[in-house]
Amino acid sequence: MKRALIIIFLVLVIDQIIKIYVKTHFASQEEYRIAPWFIIHFTENPGMAYGLEFSGQYGKILLSMFRIAAVFFIGWYLKSLVQRKAHAGLIISIALIFAGAMGNIIDSAFYGLIFNESGYQPATLFPHGGGYAGFLHGKVVDMFYFPIIEGHFPAWFPFWGTEEFIFFRPVFNFSDSAITVGVILILLFQRKFYPRKNDAHTQVEGTSGEATPQNM
Repeated sequence: MKRALIIIFLVLVIDQIIKIYVKTHFASQEEYRIAPWFIIHFTENPGMAYGLEFSGQYGKILLSMFRIAAVFFIGWYLKSLVQRKAHAGLIISIALIFAGAMGNIIDSAFYGLIFNESGYQPATLFPHGGGYAGFLHGKVVDMFYFPIIEGHFPAWFPFWGTEEFIFFRPVFNFSDSAITVGVILILLFQRKFYPRKNDAHTQVEGTSGEATPQNM
């Protein structure tokens, strides 16, 4: 459990340091180009990861409640994995997903209360006039932008002919990255993380077979 807690703590600390710095040093839509394919681009979204969102205030509340419920479930699942002494890789992956979800919940729950609205100037932390929104109505801060490939679709291409093409277009944050890495690890190593009963039984038989004197 200690390893999982360390991962969660580190992800949350790094995530919030980056977000607070960007929020208080960048104007809305301001960007800083580190490399041709790596840009710090400050934007905010009221919804899900990678800029996806639900419309309207009720959509925001529903999304926030869904996030909180999901975090409780992921936390319960992580605790059960630790108690069952599951594969260390699976525990790390779930810890990354849990921490990433928590990081974005912090934005949604509290950023509207502690920051003023971002605009042509960087926002102020704990402004005298109060924040820009109520509890659970804050916007999620995004900043990582990787337009690795830029161009235009050919004229003959269906639907999007001659339109601009950018890969990778979404702007995301450190929490989104933690969630993505956790999910990818589970997909890549699911056979190790979730061994089938038959596979486990075969491994046990093979191990016992090696130790049997008749087979030596």
